[in-house]
Amino acid sequence: MSRFSRLALAATFACLSALPAMASPVGMWEIEFRDSRYDVTMCGDGTQLCAELVWLGRGADNAQNMPYLNTLLIDRAVQTRSGQWKGKLHLFGQTADGTITQVGADQITLKGCVAFVLCKTYQMYRYNP
Repeated sequence: MSRFSRLALAATFACLSALPAMASPVGMWEIEFRDSRYDVTMCGDGTQLCAELVWLGRGADNAQNMPYLNTLLIDRAVQTRSGQWKGKLHLFGQTADGTITQVGADQITLKGCVAFVLCKTYQMYRYNP
């Protein structure tokens, strides 16, 4: 290996080690409309993701939605790679195949599809009171 190759390899490793690690998804999150909050935890074997609906407000706290309070939006989604999980999403009576991707320390994208045809994407933001 040439001296240049060794230097390039060393520089690459130095840059990679300087990258920040993905923040944990554990914590309180709000859906983009700011009308519901979810307690996100690691569950199952410790690598699976769960999210429980723990708060409704701003008009979402109505008779139609209240039965879903304290139920799971995400129940043991399986990690497919760093910062990404796949599993079932349960959102206000609807169930979809979902992909949950942590795109940053304070943002998660939820994508749910029914029959691979009807898809919807939601953004969740870390809740900071």
